[in-house]
Amino acid sequence: MKKLTLESVAKMAGVGIATVDRVLNERGGVSLETTRKVLKAAREAGLKRLLPEEYQHPWQSEVFLSNNGSAFFQQLTAHFSDVASQLGYRRLKLHKTLVTEAQPEKLAQSMIARSANRDGIIVFAHDSPPIYRALALCRSRNVPVITIVTDLPAADRLCHVGIDQYQAGRTAGLLMSKTAHQAGDIVMVSGRFDYQAHRQRIAGFREVMTQRAPQRYLREVLLGQDDRDTIRSLLARTLTQSQAIAGVYNTGMGNTDVSDTLRAHRLLGHCTYITHELYPVTRQLLLNDEVAFTLDQHAQQHARLSIDLLLRHLETGYQPDEYQEGKVAFRLFTAENMA
Repeated sequence: MKKLTLESVAKMAGVGIATVDRVLNERGGVSLETTRKVLKAAREAGLKRLLPEEYQHPWQSEVFLSNNGSAFFQQLTAHFSDVASQLGYRRLKLHKTLVTEAQPEKLAQSMIARSANRDGIIVFAHDSPPIYRALALCRSRNVPVITIVTDLPAADRLCHVGIDQYQAGRTAGLLMSKTAHQAGDIVMVSGRFDYQAHRQRIAGFREVMTQRAPQRYLREVLLGQDDRDTIRSLLARTLTQSQAIAGVYNTGMGNTDVSDTLRAHRLLGHCTYITHELYPVTRQLLLNDEVAFTLDQHAQQHARLSIDLLLRHLETGYQPDEYQEGKVAFRLFTAENMA
């Protein structure tokens, strides 16, 4: 087809030449409404070629998730596959990439590369300069990006999907202040601090404990970095140096390591232990009365909501609120209310 004809169809449809090319050659990534406009213009222009059917070709999307092996990300990966399968291949083609958390530069490079042939991106990412630069480039290419789980404030993104991590930390602090009745210090074990989610949980927890239990001594945060050996080593050293421990709050991975270490010091089940995510390990700890409370992020809702918001934007141009429409309600589990 001559360029002049492409330009003519584009002008009649009120779109760009690249959009006309995508529609006529069935490359996908164009809304049904725009597809109909282009095909109508092509017919009126009298193009002597077989025109494609008027149906929406699948949107090409990419989701980047952590490969840290945690139960939460295993659940999240499975739920993304389930949601995409329910939508059907004609509406959405979901590509999944698992990335190493210790290499934000690699994740940024992958986002930049994928933005060349993806209609939208969903990403769990570090709070680091390379990621912000990658998000800015995606925006310049008109590729919408939704961040999930941990926030990237002021980033060039469509919106954020996740729980209020600060509120989750405050809830854990409230529960600890009301249930840690024995004498002793409070220990905080944090996941990776280059993710704002863990910083927000610790900040919320510390603030409520300071307000409601000022008599409690909060030990220095143990930066477990979601590494099992580091968690065991730091916690064992702290427990050895402390005369008494009244409670432990873990914001990230390593519940097996935390519980094993507490058991070795004869504290498991005798101090108030609060953690995150419901999965087989925490479920058993709850049933054994060794964990008091588990705050769960609801992985399925993350997958469903982020895909729904991305599709609404791609198909209709809908602009969601930065936080409100992507807010996921976290769930509080005890030994009595596990499904």
